[in-house]
Amino acid sequence: MELSDYIRILRKNWLVILATTLLGIAIAAGYSLTRTPQYEASAEVFVSTQTSGSVQELQQGSSFTQARVATYVNLVGTQVVLAPVVSQMELPFTAAQLAEKVTASNTLNTTLIQISVSDPDPTLAADIANNVAASLTAAVPRLETTNEGDPSPVKLTLTEDAVPSSAPVSPNVPLNLALGALVGLALGIGFAVLRAVLDNRVRTPRDVEGLTDRPIIGAIPFDPKAKERPLILEADPHNTRSEAFRSLRTNLQFLEMDGGHSFVVTSSLPSEGKSTTTINLAVALSDAGKRVALLDCDLRKPKVAEYLGLEGNAGLTDVLIGRARVADVMLPWGRRPLYVLPAGKIPPNPSELLGSKQMNQLLEALTAEFDVVLCDAPPLLPVTDAAVLSKSTAGAIVIVAAGKTTTHQLTGAFDALETVGAKVAGVALTMVPTRGPDAYGYGGYGYGYGGYGTYTATPAATPRGDRTARTGRSDRQASRDAVQTGGTEALPQDLLTPRD
Repeated sequence: MELSDYIRILRKNWLVILATTLLGIAIAAGYSLTRTPQYEASAEVFVSTQTSGSVQELQQGSSFTQARVATYVNLVGTQVVLAPVVSQMELPFTAAQLAEKVTASNTLNTTLIQISVSDPDPTLAADIANNVAASLTAAVPRLETTNEGDPSPVKLTLTEDAVPSSAPVSPNVPLNLALGALVGLALGIGFAVLRAVLDNRVRTPRDVEGLTDRPIIGAIPFDPKAKERPLILEADPHNTRSEAFRSLRTNLQFLEMDGGHSFVVTSSLPSEGKSTTTINLAVALSDAGKRVALLDCDLRKPKVAEYLGLEGNAGLTDVLIGRARVADVMLPWGRRPLYVLPAGKIPPNPSELLGSKQMNQLLEALTAEFDVVLCDAPPLLPVTDAAVLSKSTAGAIVIVAAGKTTTHQLTGAFDALETVGAKVAGVALTMVPTRGPDAYGYGGYGYGYGGYGTYTATPAATPRGDRTARTGRSDRQASRDAVQTGGTEALPQDLLTPRD
């Protein structure tokens, strides 16, 4: 991962990181407040050797003293030194327990021994340190006495008395709080990175680029009201989501596909915005003056007729089985060159119908007569309909829901298309966040339309009854005339003529 990826991870998980940091501080504060304060007092003892004063003896004595100091440091914690202190001071614990409170150290290349004692009572700590120092100065000459009874050449002198401390050495509240914050911060960052590494959802265009070399032709921002207004180009032409569909339209027009401009719009799984993307893309293309044929090829759960407010009882299924002509069931929509072929009745064999010779001939005829043909197909992973249908088109537009589709699911969708030899025309992200670290450039979008003149919204689709009253013709008759004048007489005759 690059530095920008780590920054994005930190931005995305800043609440978790903050929470773990505060938790670390709270634990450190609780620990510090529940500890009994400990005060420390230190006494210092100087170790020397008694000599006659010659230079040679002084050197030998210094070397001897430095060699023996380490032994005296270890001697501080023994019964020989501590038992007299316990007895003299009448302490309420044993010499072994006192040893846990006493520490002795020696500064490098010196003959100084520092004796430190910690205790909740600062005065008692100082008294114990002084008594231990005095006990050590008495014990060493006694232990160093020669067999002949000569006095010990080693002499210990108390050079600094211990005094009661005014501030406790433990707990160190500032240090504990700092360590708690540091540990909490490290845990939060570690959790954030681990979460990002284990997260296999497609969230950014970079995630898609790592799975395929096909271009990302669009990114549709998330709209919490998408279910209430699926046709955003009609409901709110100025919306950022509307502009995203226009951008998708522009990118689609520049795709160079060998098989023309007929596309299957599909996804890995349901509820990724496939149908709404197809319909809004068709509207955007027709707004640009393109003659668009929109086919609802989802013969399992059709949605196009419902979203567009059209009658969907007859449609593609009837055409494929020879029950109806295309001109009878293909309906115009709105005041634009957009023609819709609903799915019709749900058949028992959708995959076979979509992969039939009749479907292939229908797509060839429509591709010859329309600028763009869009087929709203079922998702790829649950059923094979879209993969079968994509063989008869120029390519498939794969819809990916940001933050919902996993990399395994998207890879499976690409594999399904590759297995049948279909092409992937491009990938379109939907439900892209408009805020936060995963936003795809929509947060700062703020173009206004006031300075560009007056904008006239495209009228919505006229209800069937109103259009009939205005024109004196039914929708079916209007669609028959519109499609026939569009040149659909070039369709194969066996698809146009109903069966007996």
